[in-house]
Amino acid sequence: MFKTKFSFLIIIISLFIIPLKAKEPSKLISEIVNEASIILSSSDPVESKIIKLNNIAEKNVDINGIGMYTLGKYRKNLNEDQKIKYKKLFKSYFLKSFSSRLVDYSDPKISIVSEKKLNEKYTIVSTILEETSKNPEIKIDWRIYTKNPERPLIRDLIVEGLSLARTQKEEFKSIIQNNEGNINYLFKSLEEFIIK
Repeated sequence: MFKTKFSFLIIIISLFIIPLKAKEPSKLISEIVNEASIILSSSDPVESKIIKLNNIAEKNVDINGIGMYTLGKYRKNLNEDQKIKYKKLFKSYFLKSFSSRLVDYSDPKISIVSEKKLNEKYTIVSTILEETSKNPEIKIDWRIYTKNPERPLIRDLIVEGLSLARTQKEEFKSIIQNNEGNINYLFKSLEEFIIK
């Protein structure tokens, strides 16, 4: 009896000691692309596709991290209420922007070219969006945040050398600067995009 209890205890302890298997960034991208491809090539209504695509994004993209990055130096000036409002607005903005761009593709073919670990926190997965009759071949690099190796998250897309997060940051900066540093103008701009 004592032996059985001891063996059981060893198994339980080992479960906590053995780390969870880290998910390879290229495997994450492969899974996302396959899942999105199934959704986009289905005969589901557009609204249903958008909901499913948004679910993929919420699970695999660091939306809060991207949102705070795109605010740049202005994030330091936000009070708690403004932070909550911004995070909510940015999430809605991001998801609408993300799904509206993707939903036009009927069956995107993306092939993984390479994976390069930059440091403990970041890995770049390079891919090619294959050419179609309507669109040329596009090189896409996925910047994956791997601080938690069991739950890697997408932090940026670099399309043909252009960082989408950096482009967004410049756009938000321009809106705020053109309105005497008033963050409320950015909020208004995001709200207008969301309800369009």
